Amino acid sequence: MKPSSPVSSRGFTLVEIMIVVVIIGLLATMAIPAFQRVTSASQDKAVLNNARQLSSAADQYFLESGVSTAALSNLVGPTQYIKELNTIAAENYPSAYTQATTITVTGVGGVRTITYHM
Repeated sequence: MKPSSPVSSRGFTLVEIMIVVVIIGLLATMAIPAFQRVTSASQDKAVLNNARQLSSAADQYFLESGVSTAALSNLVGPTQYIKELNTIAAENYPSAYTQATTITVTGVGGVRTITYHM
């Protein structure tokens, strides 16, 4: 009869584990900047969409009121043209809107500025 062979309990060596950690680190180094670019682009598009909505609300306010300047409080509120203005990346919207003037949103993500031409 053949003696029974011992069960192999071989695990990963330290070198194998270190290689896996290095590969994961390289993948993360490439993926994180790409993710940050996608996040910034998404925030910029959402802020630009908010600026378009504000522009549209301001145009409607100008037509209905016969004035050429509107305060943000005249455009945003429970009974106004825009029910609620949600900030995306801690941006700052102008407090007044003038007819045929561009809208500049500052502090997007703390560093960027978005301009919407009416």
